[in-house]
Amino acid sequence: MPASAAPPAHDQGDSPAVRSRLPTMLLMAGSCLPILGAVLIAPVLPRLQDHFAHVPGGAALVPLVLTVPALALAVLAPFAGVLVDRLGRKRLLVAATVLYALFGTAPLWIDSLYGIVLSRVLVGVAEAAVMTCCTTLIGDYWTGRERDRLLALQTMCASVSATAFLVLGGALGSTGWRTPFWLYAVGLLLAPAMARALPAPAPAAPRPAAVPRPFPARRMAGICLLTVFGGVVFYAVPVEMSFLLDDLGVTSTGVIGAVTALASAATVLGSVLFTRLTDRSGRRLPALFLLCAAGFLLMGTAGQPALLVAGAVVNCVGTGLLLPSLLTLAMSRLDFADRGRGTGLWTAAFFLGEFLCPLALLAGEGAVGDLASSVGLLGLLTLLVSAALLPVTRRAAEVPPAQVPEGP
Repeated sequence: MPASAAPPAHDQGDSPAVRSRLPTMLLMAGSCLPILGAVLIAPVLPRLQDHFAHVPGGAALVPLVLTVPALALAVLAPFAGVLVDRLGRKRLLVAATVLYALFGTAPLWIDSLYGIVLSRVLVGVAEAAVMTCCTTLIGDYWTGRERDRLLALQTMCASVSATAFLVLGGALGSTGWRTPFWLYAVGLLLAPAMARALPAPAPAAPRPAAVPRPFPARRMAGICLLTVFGGVVFYAVPVEMSFLLDDLGVTSTGVIGAVTALASAATVLGSVLFTRLTDRSGRRLPALFLLCAAGFLLMGTAGQPALLVAGAVVNCVGTGLLLPSLLTLAMSRLDFADRGRGTGLWTAAFFLGEFLCPLALLAGEGAVGDLASSVGLLGLLTLLVSAALLPVTRRAAEVPPAQVPEGP
């Protein structure tokens, strides 16, 4: 993986319109919408299963209500990126946020399980546009360390909101399985605020010597492939922690919730540490994957809950550092004209990793016999990725940023 290049010459970061906190808050809130879609209704799935128990294939369709938005997002984010570059970031963001609210609240009045699944697919379509637009606008409005700080803040908001939405979904679900879907209406509040408060982005005047760069397809392919694996690594603990605790005899929902919150706090800590780092994102990737691998290996060999939690904390500190490192590395490759397309590709890669995470661990469990061993196997694969990246980053570090050859 090559070292991060210097920010493009014609980034916009000095507009007074983006010096206020409101645009930042709106973009962070928009970035949390796909997280809401991913976890909000998890606590009510058993009730949903009971309600549609009479539907043929319901046992398979009900889990799709939770997971299919991530799959739709992963498939459609590259196309959303193309639309971002062609139609404009702000216009598409506002429209997609409204559609997110309409599709997200559809299960409140739909009585067909098939109709609900379809509405969830459409939620994923809207999420693809919202996430791509928010990340692209962060790249448009800010540059350098400030951009890196806000991309890390995006990771922090995602981690904190995931825990908050799980708790909120469980509380609202106690009154009925449809109730949590009301939260999707928040898009109707965000959309007009975005339309009013977000400035229209535009590239600043390029330097006289600047030459337009072609889309860095090969570099982005390498970054996106690594991000798919990074997505699997990032979601392994949130997805499987409750099952690992259950295997060790911990069945209290209060304890499981506390451990989940602790893991989220560790991810936030990693994101905070990212903002303190000054080296280039690409150079630190081997160390970050090594840290994640150490956490997985400790989790995979833990015979008691305390060691399992310790391994999860180590892993989540690593993932909190890893995600913004991958994103800033991708962002550094993109000019204004193709930032939407590149961000869409990166977003698709990350959410594809989210979708593949439970499937990969399930396959590993079938191969090695139990979930803990499967997590340990993922740790070994992460260790191999770290070792494979080390010589690549060393070679890239020897080349000045402006001369880094295009490669994976």
